Amino acid sequence: MKALSIQQPWAWLIANGYKSVENWSWNTKFRGEFYIHAGKKFDREGYKWVLLNFPDINLPQGQMDYGGIVGKATLINTVHESEARLLTERDKPWFFGEYGFILDNQKPVEFIPYKGQLGFFEIKGEDNAG
Repeated sequence: MKALSIQQPWAWLIANGYKSVENWSWNTKFRGEFYIHAGKKFDREGYKWVLLNFPDINLPQGQMDYGGIVGKATLINTVHESEARLLTERDKPWFFGEYGFILDNQKPVEFIPYKGQLGFFEIKGEDNAG
């Protein structure tokens, strides 16, 4: 199965069902279930933005996993910025991109250390990855 490496806190927000759009500067034809890989970097400005704009989300402080598989999601569609008006009310607050990967069925999995890569990448030995 494929995986996509995403910085924290975004990986946590996706895996826990809060963030329904993942933003990228590139498009993909891939559709289907994939693993959410938490990269080793942390987006401090993004964390502050979430606290300010979504005060009801109880973001963990210092308790996020890094450098491994943290969840699963299903990529159901992609949207270009010119199509943002087509997004649902649930998706609109999370879209900042040039391209938005529209996600569904997000869920956390038990953390599995795994080296990330750029773009979608294949997980080897996926029987051990949730």
